[in-house]
Amino acid sequence: MAQEVDTIVVERQDTVSVALDTIGWTQTIAEPRTLYDLPYSTTRRMHDWHRLARNTTAFTLAGVATLYILETLPEDATAWNKKELRRMGLFERWRYHADRGPVWDKDNPVFNYILHPYGGAVYYMSARSCGFNVLGSLAYSTIVSALLWEYGIECFNEIPSVQDLVITPLAGMVMGECFYRIKRIIVANDYHLFGSWFLGHLVAWIVDPINEFVGLITGNPCKNRHITMTPVTQPRGLALSLTF
Repeated sequence: MAQEVDTIVVERQDTVSVALDTIGWTQTIAEPRTLYDLPYSTTRRMHDWHRLARNTTAFTLAGVATLYILETLPEDATAWNKKELRRMGLFERWRYHADRGPVWDKDNPVFNYILHPYGGAVYYMSARSCGFNVLGSLAYSTIVSALLWEYGIECFNEIPSVQDLVITPLAGMVMGECFYRIKRIIVANDYHLFGSWFLGHLVAWIVDPINEFVGLITGNPCKNRHITMTPVTQPRGLALSLTF
């Protein structure tokens, strides 16, 4: 008697065909939209410059908002001498600090060794989820950290920091790649984690907040993968039609 084979026929305009046989799943991706559609790799790249530009704009706006928040914090939290700063004009302050940096700062360790590495990971994930590989994401994180923050927004209030210039991108790369692998699990499970839709979305926002936020406005390419499965009876085996 001939061996019966269960198959799944996938009908999709742009992406995936899948087959289930007696051995196991075989998946072929014809036209992947993001790196999340492909096997994990540290070197593969699939650049989406338009999404990255939108992310960078979001970072800039978020940085301005963060600066406003830091301006309202007490001096012992930021180590900024606000009374002294107000004696100079805004751009005079920037030039004064830029000419004297970078230096080894004495900021609160929470800022230097927790918040800055997390910020670096967010910068890193901004590029990683836009199709950049590890080195490309590190380069983007380094540029954003140095130009947007240290020699950008923060330079209006203090001299650029050696720790921040080094720790933010490097620690951010290590943390960010862990974040990337976590998000791959979430995306592969249709934004569920441990079977929970809420937990999947919550963790996705923690590990990749910029892409998730921008995705709300412009569309998230990691979503919109709804599958409709319709069983079709055939004389030999079972066939399923999947429409994306």
